[in-house]
Amino acid sequence: MLQDYQNALQLMQQGKYEKARVLFEKLSRDGSPEILERCRVYLTVCERNSKESSLSFKSSEEQYDYAVSLLNTGSYEEARDQFEAILGKAPQADFAHYGMALLSSVTGQAEEALEHLSRAIELNPSNRIQARSDPDFVDMADDPRFTELLYPETS
Repeated sequence: MLQDYQNALQLMQQGKYEKARVLFEKLSRDGSPEILERCRVYLTVCERNSKESSLSFKSSEEQYDYAVSLLNTGSYEEARDQFEAILGKAPQADFAHYGMALLSSVTGQAEEALEHLSRAIELNPSNRIQARSDPDFVDMADDPRFTELLYPETS
């Protein structure tokens, strides 16, 4: 059993989530009580990563649309993963910075929201106009830094 557990961990670390999932399923049924809870946690991780790795997008814009749909359904961690993946491939993608700003705003991370929104505006000034009427930034409205970012002509 210990060897199966170690093999499953190694497979998971190598990104072979489907193979690791099979071993963790076996261990969650037949494993010792000491590792049972850990196996269940790792099984969830494998299932999530297997599902994510099966996703494929034709463009960063398509991946962005998917990330926004995750954001809108409250799947914040998954949305963050998608936005970060876009930025990993295309650090200059203003729309991905805008998406990260939205996510950060709705999850109460003002500093991060301001950083990403500032970068999105720097890369594409039309993001300033869009952010002015975006309801997802309503929690940021009282922050003077946010107002200054969106209305620089008044400061």
